[in-house]
Amino acid sequence: MSTIISPSLLSANFADLEADIDMINRSEADWLHLDVMDGIFVPNISFGFPVMEAVSKICQKPLDVHFMIVHPERYIAQTAKLGAMMMNVHYEACTHLHRTVQEIHQAGMKAGVTINPATPVSLLEDIIGEVEMVLLMSVNPGFGGQTFIENTINKVKRLRKMIDDASLQTIIQVDGGVIEDTAKRLVDAGADSLVSGSYIFNSANPLETIAGLKRGFNPDGK
Repeated sequence: MSTIISPSLLSANFADLEADIDMINRSEADWLHLDVMDGIFVPNISFGFPVMEAVSKICQKPLDVHFMIVHPERYIAQTAKLGAMMMNVHYEACTHLHRTVQEIHQAGMKAGVTINPATPVSLLEDIIGEVEMVLLMSVNPGFGGQTFIENTINKVKRLRKMIDDASLQTIIQVDGGVIEDTAKRLVDAGADSLVSGSYIFNSANPLETIAGLKRGFNPDGK
């Protein structure tokens, strides 16, 4: 099974978003990853609903929305109205995570939970069966273009075992520092989905870069 690729809009050219969305539509990307930052939970501000609404009208890929904000539960209805496929919230930002996951499902979306680099996967034991996806941050959230944190490989392996032992279908997604080398090692460790931003959008040929990530840089896709 090929890897689910979700290019990160954060690294796109915001002066010409339509061209970059057109590229995503023509590519082998599976989803489009939207990083929403509030300058409080993370030390940066990205974009909000006006940009996401504009993107949703022209993007033909499912929207994979990652909230790096405090109180993400306040925006469940708005996110569902966008037609988002996945709403992903941080474990560290949700006091009542189970309730938030329930509300995301009730709004008609799939639910994801993200953990920061210093948060152990063991803390997900009581929520793992309730979510469709876990996103492991392989950099500290808030900025694009950071260096991959090596311990993420071990975290993927531990999470893969947790999911397999419980006979779950939960997707493991990784975001941060995903390039050819790290992509291969993450997939070998058990990752199902990769988020990549600057590596794709700064590439001389983004379509080929996405195809390479999708196929594990094997031309035959085997």
